[in-house]
Amino acid sequence: MPESVDSLIANLRAEADRDRSPEATPEVGIVMGSDSDLDVMSGAYEALTALGFEEVTDYDDPPEARFTFETYVVSAHRTPELMYAYAETARERGLDVLIAGAGGKSADLPNMTASIAYPLPVVGVPVQEKSVDSVVGMPTGAPLTAVDAGKSYNAALSAVQTLAREHEELEARLVERHETRQQGVGEVSRELHEAGTAAFRERRG
Repeated sequence: MPESVDSLIANLRAEADRDRSPEATPEVGIVMGSDSDLDVMSGAYEALTALGFEEVTDYDDPPEARFTFETYVVSAHRTPELMYAYAETARERGLDVLIAGAGGKSADLPNMTASIAYPLPVVGVPVQEKSVDSVVGMPTGAPLTAVDAGKSYNAALSAVQTLAREHEELEARLVERHETRQQGVGEVSRELHEAGTAAFRERRG
């Protein structure tokens, strides 16, 4: 096995053996099958950071934010050992919910992650339309929550909804974010109505 993969596996297992408080570990883990999936999976990053989460890039020097997340490339087909180690150690490393994205017709990463990390909740993201059947096709007894193709932003919101059951602060952030979006719709609706369709479209250019 390549040294880079061995090193990552060793780091994950070592982190699982450390005694850290829940406040010092990331709540959400984001994994994807390839860095080419990042354009789609960046929606999860945008949603989490909009809700006040910060990204952990060094376990020994975590961000100051109370709620954090981590991001890895973990291929089910090219690095199955890394995928197994990531999912197997997720709970011990303090993670509460995972977001897993994969593309292609054999988008197995979300499914395999959910199976190995069980009972940790996993939200699957089909990176492409042709990945939907593979991601949602989990057998009975091995559940996986999934969003529509490319909707990693929604996957992150779903993950935070899960966390909000135990953290009132996150519930308040979700409600505030939702109301802000509602406010935006109301403002646009009034502008369209009062300006009329032609003038509205001209303004939006």
